[in-house]
Amino acid sequence: MIVGGGPAGYTAAIYASRAALSPVLYEGMEPGGQLTTTTVVENYPGFPEGVEPLPLMDGMRAQALRFGADIRRGVVVKADLSARPFKVTVDNGDELEADALIIATGATARYLGLPSELAYRGRGVSACATCDGFFYRKKVVAVVGGGDTACEEATYLAGLARQVYMIVRRDVLRASKAMQERVAATPNIEILWNCQTQEVLGDEEGVTGIRVARKDGEVFELAIDGFFLAIGHHPNAELFSPWVETDAEGYIVTDGKTSRTSVEGVFAAGDVQDPRYRQAITAAASGCRAALDAEKFLLEKQ
Repeated sequence: MIVGGGPAGYTAAIYASRAALSPVLYEGMEPGGQLTTTTVVENYPGFPEGVEPLPLMDGMRAQALRFGADIRRGVVVKADLSARPFKVTVDNGDELEADALIIATGATARYLGLPSELAYRGRGVSACATCDGFFYRKKVVAVVGGGDTACEEATYLAGLARQVYMIVRRDVLRASKAMQERVAATPNIEILWNCQTQEVLGDEEGVTGIRVARKDGEVFELAIDGFFLAIGHHPNAELFSPWVETDAEGYIVTDGKTSRTSVEGVFAAGDVQDPRYRQAITAAASGCRAALDAEKFLLEKQ
C-alpha cells in the first residue's frame, strides 16, 4: 500500500506496479500533492518550456495506472503498524491489510492564516523560493520569517529579485550567525524589524503589495510583486508517528540513504521524510527508492 498522491506516491506506484507488487494507492485530500498549489513548474527535467503542475501530476498518475496500480480516492484515517500485515482504515470505512507500506503523505507549508494568502496563493503568494523565485527576476519581493529557512530563501531571492524585504516579528533574527552574516552582506535585502503582515494586497493579476504593522502601532503598505512564506513546514506524519520514529520536527526518520523506517516493512518517501530539499524531483526520486526497497523486502520475506 502507498499512502499519498504526490510525486513520491505516484512514482512509487509506477515502480511497484512494474515490479508486479499490486500496489494500492490512496491519494488523500490533495491529489497531486503540494506541487499543485503553484502555477508553472519550470525546474522539472524534460520540460524546457515549463509545465503546469496538474498535467504533470496527471501524467504520473496515468503512468502508474497504465502499469496496473490500483489508485483510489480517499484518506487513510487510522493505521496499526504493530505487526504485519499492517492494517489501515480509510475514511469511507474500508479496512485493508498490506504486507508493505510506503508513507508518502508530504509536508504542508505553514501560512500566516490570512484569507488574502489563500486568495493569492499561486498568484504571487508562495512557500517555495526555489520553485517560484525565477518568476520574480528584477522585481520586488517580501519574505516572512526570521530563521535559517527565511534567510536562505531571502538570499536565494536576492540573486534574482531587485529588492527583497524580510518581514521579521522580533528585533533579532533566530537564524544561525553564519546565515545572519550572509543576509547582512547582501545589499538588496532590507529587514523590517518588529513587523507583522496584516494583509496581502492585490488585484485580478495577482499580488501588488502588503499591509504591515509595526509593534509600535505604525501601519504602512509596501508595494511588492511576490510574497514568500518561510516560517516552516509541517510533515503530515501524525497518523504514523505512534509507530515509526520521527525527529524533533515530526519528520519520519529513514535509515541512511534508504527509505526504511524504524518499523520493518514500512518505508517513507517524499517531503514527509525530507526537511531539507522539498522538491518535486527529489520526492519522485525517493518514491523510486521506496518502491525498490519495498520490492527487496517482500522478496526476502517470501
